[in-house]
Parts: sequence; C-alpha cells; structure tokens
Amino acid sequence: MLEVKNLMVFFENALALNDLSLEVKKGEIVGVLGSNSAGKTTLMNTISGLILDMKKKEERRGGERISVLGELRFEGSDILQMRPSERVRRGIVLSRERHPIFRDSDAVENLKIAGYLRKRGEVKERIEFIFHLFPHLKEIRKRKAGLLSGGEQQMLAIGIALVAKPRLLLMDEPLLGLSPMLQADLARAMKDIREERITVLVTEQFARTLLPVIDRGYVIENGMLVFTGTRKELYDNPEVKSSYLGI
Repeated sequence: MLEVKNLMVFFENALALNDLSLEVKKGEIVGVLGSNSAGKTTLMNTISGLILDMKKKEERRGGERISVLGELRFEGSDILQMRPSERVRRGIVLSRERHPIFRDSDAVENLKIAGYLRKRGEVKERIEFIFHLFPHLKEIRKRKAGLLSGGEQQMLAIGIALVAKPRLLLMDEPLLGLSPMLQADLARAMKDIREERITVLVTEQFARTLLPVIDRGYVIENGMLVFTGTRKELYDNPEVKSSYLGI
C-alpha cells in the first residue's frame, strides 16, 4: 500500500531522515519506534505532504532550505510531490501530536467541520463510529474543545482524522502524555479502526502499550533505520526491550 524507499530529508545541512526505507501493507498496523529527534515526526510530515507546505513557508520568508529526496509511493502512484490536500482525497490522513482543534467549538462541531468533504450522512455515520471507539468523547460532545483535557483532545484529534474516512491513517505519537488507562483505550481502538478496513502507521517513543497491537515495526535512530521485525522479533530484541519497553 505504502512504499518509502531511500527517503532523505534535509533541513539546510542537517539530515533529518537518512536513506530510510519502509513498507506498509494493506490491513496492517505498523509501528515506527524512536526516541525524541529520531525523525518520526519528519517521516509522518513527509508521508502526509505537510513537509511541502513547510518548505514553501520557509522559502517565502527566506528561512532554512528543506530538501526531500527518494521515493514515496501510495498504491503504486508516486506521491512525493503531491499536495497534502490531494493525499487526503486519496485516503492518507494524519493525526498529529498536539493536533490543531477549533478551541471555541464543541467536540461535535469539530468533528462536523472535519467532514466538510463528505456527505452529511457519511459524517453522521463516522461520528457514531468515533463515539463507539471513544465512549467518553460522546459524554463530553457538547463541551468546548479548548476546555478538554489533553487525553480528551487526543481522542478528538483522532476522531477528526477518522471523519475524513482515511484508508491509511497516520498517527504521530498518539499515546504521548496520556494516562495508562487512556493509553490502553487507544490501543484497543486501533484494533477497532483496523476492523473498519483502515491501515494504520503509528509512531511512538515508548512502545509497551503499542507493541501488543502492531503487526510489524521499524526502529529508527538519528533518521536511520536500525532494526525491523515482527511484533515478536521486536519484543525478543534486547536493545528494543531496554530502550522502548522499559524492560
């Protein structure tokens, strides 16, 4: 479904991603593990196309030069230079860490706004699915988004991405800052999301909660791939256990 080959991303002379290759097959949940500044967010921004918007903004203000090299293919099509909006239309949707929300609108209004490209019936159906995933979100659906806790805002951010009806859902560190109970709820939700025939690529720094739900994983350090394997191979690797599972 998604093929990343020899991807390199430069911020001026700093190398953020270094000859990185990975693959996501249809129907999988694939994890990308890495510490802070390993390149996880840069990878997600590149796959979603946000890196192109960042590049344009930097060029306009005379800031740092951003260069993207390599291959990025979605269902066989080259998308490396495709606009982010077109990638969303094709089914690639990103739920970012600290995803922007409309703080003065309530949770339901945020979800409806996210479905502006969809028919009203589709949006209603997706919102019901989101409330099934996150029952607590249904309880606070009329609360202003700016008054939600960090965990509640994270649920809402994932819901916003799901309203867009993705075929490939990109989740950038969704467990960050959540309580253990909310982390477990989100891990369970990933399985339910896959049951909706949505493929998931998720990044995380600490993988103890994430590892039981992924099929395969990649470990990156300083923008480079250092290990890849199945869930069992990741769990059995001593360095992965020490660095990302706290074992």
